[in-house]
Amino acid sequence: MRVYDPLSYDNLAASVVRALMEMAAEPLPPAEPFQGSGVYAIYYQGSFGPYKRIADARCDHPIYVGKAIPAGGRKAKEALAVSGGFALSRRLKEHAKSIEQADNLELSDFKCRYLVVVPVWITLAERFLVSHYQPLWNVGIDGFGDHDPGKGRRNMRRPLWDIVHPGRPWAKRLKGNLSHREALQQIEAFFRKPQNQTR
Repeated sequence: MRVYDPLSYDNLAASVVRALMEMAAEPLPPAEPFQGSGVYAIYYQGSFGPYKRIADARCDHPIYVGKAIPAGGRKAKEALAVSGGFALSRRLKEHAKSIEQADNLELSDFKCRYLVVVPVWITLAERFLVSHYQPLWNVGIDGFGDHDPGKGRRNMRRPLWDIVHPGRPWAKRLKGNLSHREALQQIEAFFRKPQNQTR
């Protein structure tokens, strides 16, 4: 018989995720800035054809999950620090801007949940979210959370997300290695995988 350990990493991560999912879903981005770092989930409720299987009026299954860590949060001396700054609020606002810039998405079709978390548990909770929900924008098509790579890295490939959802000015300057049609085929391939069949 397996012995239950409430303090195992998996169980601690699951407890953070449960707390996140108990939060009320709100429009993206939240109406007012707030302090803290943590984890979040973004939900799609629109009519973009390739996403019909995951359009989620009840906000049960996220299209994207992520984290926002405080400045210096990767340093060991900061790992146990209390969350500070506006890292999580700012990250959600950045995502909203990316969606607004996309030619074929409407920001009003998105909602989010977010939870301010003690920094030491943030990355663990994000990994659990990705593993458990397998969100399309984390696992199926990459690049939603990317930033402008800067002038010195213009040889980078255009993210798949920007091929499916063109519009971000910085991404237009990068070379795409797939056509829009080929990118949509990648989405179909994602949904054909057994673990994504019910979504």
